[in-house]
Amino acid sequence: MGEINLNRLKLSQLRALIAVDEAKNFSEAALQLEVSQSAISHAIAQLEEELGVSLFSRGRQGAVPTPVGQRIINHSRRIVDLLIEITEEAKQARGLNGGTVRIASFRSVSTHVLSVVIAQFRSQYPNIEVAITEHFDYFGVEQALQQGHADLGFTYLPTSSEFTSWEILHDDYIALLPPDAPPCHEPLTWQQLAQYPLITTRRGDACYASLNRYLRKAPVPLNIAYEVREDSTIVSMVTQGLGAAIMPRLSAEPVPPQIQVAQLPASLERVIGVALLANALYPPSVYAFLEVIKQMNVEHLITRKLSKTVNSKQ
Repeated sequence: MGEINLNRLKLSQLRALIAVDEAKNFSEAALQLEVSQSAISHAIAQLEEELGVSLFSRGRQGAVPTPVGQRIINHSRRIVDLLIEITEEAKQARGLNGGTVRIASFRSVSTHVLSVVIAQFRSQYPNIEVAITEHFDYFGVEQALQQGHADLGFTYLPTSSEFTSWEILHDDYIALLPPDAPPCHEPLTWQQLAQYPLITTRRGDACYASLNRYLRKAPVPLNIAYEVREDSTIVSMVTQGLGAAIMPRLSAEPVPPQIQVAQLPASLERVIGVALLANALYPPSVYAFLEVIKQMNVEHLITRKLSKTVNSKQ
């Protein structure tokens, strides 16, 4: 007797096997599955031939499972049940009554933007899970998208052509002045900024390139005294009077009350958007999340949120 070839075992044969066991005869099983009796007989015969065992005893009492046939029927039921579970999982993932949206973000967006969007999304789609992965900057976000670890990501715009993206807000850079700085009600001049040791992000960080280009345009020499990675550390150093900093507003928030916020001599901003891989297929839950973002006026909501924070400090 040869080896059993699993590739020749078919789901239709297992369904016929279970149907015959439940109906106790081939004709009733055929009615149950809405096929001909010969199709049922052929399916069982093929299965018996491949397995090399007799699955049913056929007599006046109908089709009665043999001992090995009963054990194989029990296994077949478990296989069919697992296949049903597989299809249910797929249905949930394809629909909007379940599934998961995987989001990659960086800290300032997670804190001030993503929390607002998720609250709105969950109010509309309470059965869809949202999984968040935070990265140090947008480089990590785009890498997560490229490697398939995230469906949607928040990044800087413009981005490369491998992504489809939508703009959601403009985040202005601001100057953070130490507690002993004189009051400043107008935009800083370059000369005023040059009076402070500057605390900036370190080389290689996401904001460094644009900030470095900005500072090189200054008509007066500027003193970059510290290069620091963590936003919170930069804010803390300004609080301790070690210098001034230039940061995106969302990265600086919440700004301690003793720090003075001033406008820069010339405007500088970063444009934040949401992106996903171009030409990729995603389940409806991902597009639903994207639609919620596109329908929300995120920039207005964030501006209002930050304004409330400022007013509460006054």
